[in-house]
Amino acid sequence: MVNQQLGGVHSCKMLMYSVDFEEVKQLTFANNWNAIAAMMSDVAARLETAGADCLLLGANTMHNVADQVQAAVRIPLIHIASATALEISKQQINSVALLGTRYTMQMDFYKSKLKEKGIDTIIPAEEDIEFINHIIYEEMGKGIFLAESKARIISIINGLKLQGARGVILGCTELPILIKQEDIPIPSFDTTLIHVKAAVEFALS
Repeated sequence: MVNQQLGGVHSCKMLMYSVDFEEVKQLTFANNWNAIAAMMSDVAARLETAGADCLLLGANTMHNVADQVQAAVRIPLIHIASATALEISKQQINSVALLGTRYTMQMDFYKSKLKEKGIDTIIPAEEDIEFINHIIYEEMGKGIFLAESKARIISIINGLKLQGARGVILGCTELPILIKQEDIPIPSFDTTLIHVKAAVEFALS
């Protein structure tokens, strides 16, 4: 995106700190959000010290600790749900389905940002929540993308459309790899793409 705007051979100036996902997964499953917040805040502080001008948490679920991470640094944290809510509101959609980990779907950190923009959130039934959560951690998180899993996700989205969803948030970084816009009958919102777009706009402003 930086290259598209600046041309030539311009590229993004970026500092990246990659954590061990297994550690994060175990803490998430244990609902130890205080430990996750401490880990991410420490990383954020290191990146700020290294010279970062803004901060991104490269995972939807980790935004459950976004407020604690923001409090640990002086640079702005670009919130994935805020950026997504803004994008949805631009399309004048006021009811969306939210897919992601069980934490993203059931906790308030995403839904509250949507509500601020007057957007209602519809989430799947419990059985479907468990299925989506399972394939995120046990399939897609390991680079496995199965046709049968894709078919069920599409079926879930179609059901949520019947419940009134006018769009669907692909609120997990792997979901846009599995589900494409042409697969489903309502607008999809690729949170990874939206998040990056917001960061580039901030960086180049």
